[in-house]
Amino acid sequence: MNPNRSISTLFAEKRPLRSLEFFPPKDDAGVAALRASAVALNQIPWDFVSVTYGAGGSTRERTAQVSALLKDELGFTVMPHLTCVGHSRDQLHEIADRIHADGYRNIMTLRGDPPKGSNTFEVAADGLRYANELVTLLKSRHADFCLGVGGYPEKHPEAVSMDADLDALKRKVDAGADFITTQLFFDNAIYYRFVEQCRAGGITVPIVPGIMPVLSTKQIQRIAAMCGTALPANLTKRLDVAAENPEVVEIIGIDWALDQIRDLLAHDAPGYHLYILNRARPALALAAGLAA
Repeated sequence: MNPNRSISTLFAEKRPLRSLEFFPPKDDAGVAALRASAVALNQIPWDFVSVTYGAGGSTRERTAQVSALLKDELGFTVMPHLTCVGHSRDQLHEIADRIHADGYRNIMTLRGDPPKGSNTFEVAADGLRYANELVTLLKSRHADFCLGVGGYPEKHPEAVSMDADLDALKRKVDAGADFITTQLFFDNAIYYRFVEQCRAGGITVPIVPGIMPVLSTKQIQRIAAMCGTALPANLTKRLDVAAENPEVVEIIGIDWALDQIRDLLAHDAPGYHLYILNRARPALALAAGLAA
């Protein structure tokens, strides 16, 4: 068993990295569909892929199943997500040991969302409250873990202010986080301002922009509202014109994301991370557009 390469060593190559996110389906049919998407996507040399943990930790076993499929069957460098939700410290130690023994060296380290049906995060018995505590736990357990953490260019919805949110992000980095991946955004000026704020606050690790191509107007409105992400007026106008034609909406979304990525790379972003909702076509379309 060959352990995955640390993402930190990829950043050290000083080139833009490209990565994408999968989420674990709820049933075996969904896993089969995900596998088909992953096979199609494997023609592109992604630097790494991540696998989410599910809201409230609801897909823990599926996360392990999908991560193994992507790593062992298809050869991806995989970064499983791990959250604090529902775990004691001892349980997190056990999970960390299992992840390490299975050859993973990269973890996306998150506090996690409240379980479905709840709006309030609750600390598990002898558990952790903040992502920086999870970073500390994982680094103390296995020093060779490369840990990513999340950043919110438009502020975490629960943060009282942008300054408070940046302070929380700094604590995660100071605890040992190796890089930041941002929540989705649709205006690159927001990302550039966020990077400037981070650098001014002493955060020096790579900050990877997270990009979600619009594939459905209703879906992106719901996701943007949940994440506290603004949809630019110009994008909203285009989507409104195409509202009755889903295929045109997807074309607009991919075109917008393509323009975002080109501009980000032209301004020396350390790469890009795609949120594609397990769909191969938009990621392949973006890769083809960037290759042109």
